[in-house]
Amino acid sequence: MKNSEEQSRSLFGITLSDRPKWQQFLICSSGFFFGYLVNGICEEYVYNRLQFSYGWYFTFVQGFVYLLLIYLQGFTSKQMVNPWKTYVKLSAVLMGSHGLTKGSLAFLNYPAQLMFKSTKVLPVMVMGAFIPGLRRKYPPHEYVSAVFLVVGLILFTLADAHTSPNFSVIGVIMVSGALIMDSFLGNLQEAIFTVNPETTQMEMLFCSTVVGMPFLIPPMLLTGELFKAWNSCSQHPYVYGVLVFEAMATLIGQVSVLSLVAIFGAATTAMVTTARKAVTLLLSYMIFTKPLTEQHGTGLLLIGMGITLKLLPDYKTNKRVSSQSTKASGEDRRSIELGKRQKDEEQKPLV
Repeated sequence: MKNSEEQSRSLFGITLSDRPKWQQFLICSSGFFFGYLVNGICEEYVYNRLQFSYGWYFTFVQGFVYLLLIYLQGFTSKQMVNPWKTYVKLSAVLMGSHGLTKGSLAFLNYPAQLMFKSTKVLPVMVMGAFIPGLRRKYPPHEYVSAVFLVVGLILFTLADAHTSPNFSVIGVIMVSGALIMDSFLGNLQEAIFTVNPETTQMEMLFCSTVVGMPFLIPPMLLTGELFKAWNSCSQHPYVYGVLVFEAMATLIGQVSVLSLVAIFGAATTAMVTTARKAVTLLLSYMIFTKPLTEQHGTGLLLIGMGITLKLLPDYKTNKRVSSQSTKASGEDRRSIELGKRQKDEEQKPLV
């Protein structure tokens, strides 16, 4: 099953199956980093500069952009390998997570939201044990690795005294809801890829968008956001240009994330998305020449320890698998030699 899964993986025309794991990881991570770096810049501009806080509406608009871009990529519903009902739960948590995450920026500043979202890897790992078709369990050292990564990122975020976290009860509730949905999201995606390895990234994004967009209509109507956002964007139509540009970049990031989920699993992907936040913060300090304190250094050290601890067991596992395969091949040779001896004895003439 794993071989067929790898054979079907490609990313925007780049074949991943014939490449070693580290190249697959580098290509997928690069696409993810690029897409969500642009996404972060656009969100900062729309939410903080323009003071537009219409998370549900913006997610709804970008859904149409996704569908258009996926259609231009050549994907149609005829290429689906899963029934539509497969994507109902996935679509509900996907749209809920996007809407709550974007909407929480109206009540939380970026450092506060970042602190909450950086803990995502832990609930993702815990929830993996309860998803049907997955039932994934992780060894203790992987939980330690995740804790190092999370604590390191929180320390790095808190080290910036000029942008201290600003908490709001409504914002905390919204971002906590997004975290709960994120814990289901990655594991549901991995379960679909595991049960049916022929599922493509484009199919998952297309179906989850089509099925998920109707879930956005009730919260837009109940909160009155639909009409407020329509009036505000009508007065500033260039916002739609920013949303389209953001959706184009985010599509690259989304497909790259789905590739990571399909090849490396939900927990590893969650760790990559958490590490991306640290890299984004570090780049902002380098570009704008902000001073780095000892707390920044401690945070970076913990992040590095978490990533290293995550990678080291993979090497040990590969080494163990290699020794097991060598042992198995030795046993196979002994079995063949024993079979030959028995055959020779049977062919000896009776005296």
